[in-house]
Amino acid sequence: MEEGHPISYEALEVGTPMLTSSGTRFGTVEHVLQIPELDLFDGIAVKTHDGLRFVDRDQVAEITTAYVRCDFGDEGVATLPAPHGNAVLRPDPGHDEGRTFHAWYGRLFGREHWKVVDE
Repeated sequence: MEEGHPISYEALEVGTPMLTSSGTRFGTVEHVLQIPELDLFDGIAVKTHDGLRFVDRDQVAEITTAYVRCDFGDEGVATLPAPHGNAVLRPDPGHDEGRTFHAWYGRLFGREHWKVVDE
């Protein structure tokens, strides 16, 4: 796997591979959790085969442009908790695609639609 260059959690992109300490890929970055008022990194919500999981900041050993390496082994993946808290919402620009009157009206008036991504 490409080594990449060290980066801040603020530059971490969705879809970046998440690795265990042995280098086994167990998921991808879904979103970064932070406490903006304190400018603190809180952890990472990870998309896995078993759904979303939370990796605490204390479990993150290295963040690069190519991957995020955690400090737990392969067996630690099974013990990762699901994230909790408020739902994460992202705009859904594809909502008003198509030939229906509803889609046309949405495009005409620029209605914003949101979808929950952490369920």
